[in-house]
Amino acid sequence: MASQSHPEDEGYLDGQLLIAMPAMGDERFSRSVIYLCAHSSEGAMGIVINQRAPNISFTELLDQLNIAPDEDSISLPESLDSMAVHFGGPVETGRGFVLHSADYFKADSTLPVDDSTCLTATIDILRDIVKGSGPDKALLALGYAGWGPGQLEDEIQSNGWLNCPADPGLIFDPEIGRKYNKALGSLGVDPIRLVNDSGHA
Repeated sequence: MASQSHPEDEGYLDGQLLIAMPAMGDERFSRSVIYLCAHSSEGAMGIVINQRAPNISFTELLDQLNIAPDEDSISLPESLDSMAVHFGGPVETGRGFVLHSADYFKADSTLPVDDSTCLTATIDILRDIVKGSGPDKALLALGYAGWGPGQLEDEIQSNGWLNCPADPGLIFDPEIGRKYNKALGSLGVDPIRLVNDSGHA
């Protein structure tokens, strides 16, 4: 099986994780881990994978979208009932994006990011998840993080972000609170040490 694409060969980071440094100036991204879905000379787009969206559950979202009427919500599998809705980023926060395993694909609406992870932003995937015909692994987010041409590169140069290869186990880990430390750990970085070191610039 082929390994994930090697964006570093082109200088682009799609399919990688961005990990916010302690010195990150933007509070919205404090301790964020972002899965980068697209990165080119035109800019970048990613989904924050470790922040819960405030004040909404998956079943409430389904009700708002009239996907699962109230009388059906009782029959939803427990895994769906407890599925988190993530804050994907500050852009288009009313729009849903689903990061998911590559076993689900719709020709007109699914963007394959790497060998194991895709992005779909249509309501059909939510209907399929409810019917049991959706992807094996899925992360639902409202909004996304976006950067203009050269902006992400500038932020990385300014030590705003670390980057590392994406591990699907980390992306889809239901324990949102441990993703930041696990991402740093994949680079061999101790979060405590990183915080201490950042205070001695």
